[in-house]
Amino acid sequence: MASLSKKFEKRRTRVRRTLKARTSGRPRLSVFRSSKNIYAQIIDDAAGRTLAAASTLDDALRGNIKTGADKDAAAAVGKLVAERAVAAGVKEVVFDRGGYLFHGRVKALADAARDGGLSF
Repeated sequence: MASLSKKFEKRRTRVRRTLKARTSGRPRLSVFRSSKNIYAQIIDDAAGRTLAAASTLDDALRGNIKTGADKDAAAAVGKLVAERAVAAGVKEVVFDRGGYLFHGRVKALADAARDGGLSF
């Protein structure tokens, strides 16, 4: 029986392979979820650099959220990364959920990013 980390790595590899096939040159909105915080960054894989990033550890959000591990915090991060991406000139991205299910905090971040002006 495969361990949880092996299953996670398998899911992440499958998601990334699918994204690379369908990306058509768009930057990637990558999400990392830990037990205490959530992080999001927009990555241009062709150039190999980060265009915009936000997390619950940012000074802009730290005082406004109760904890970094709930849906409200994830929505705030999604909105902030969308604002920073639009300021950097990025409107269309591909959503990379990694190995996480599209549910809970990951879904809240994605919905807030869409409301903030990103298209995916």
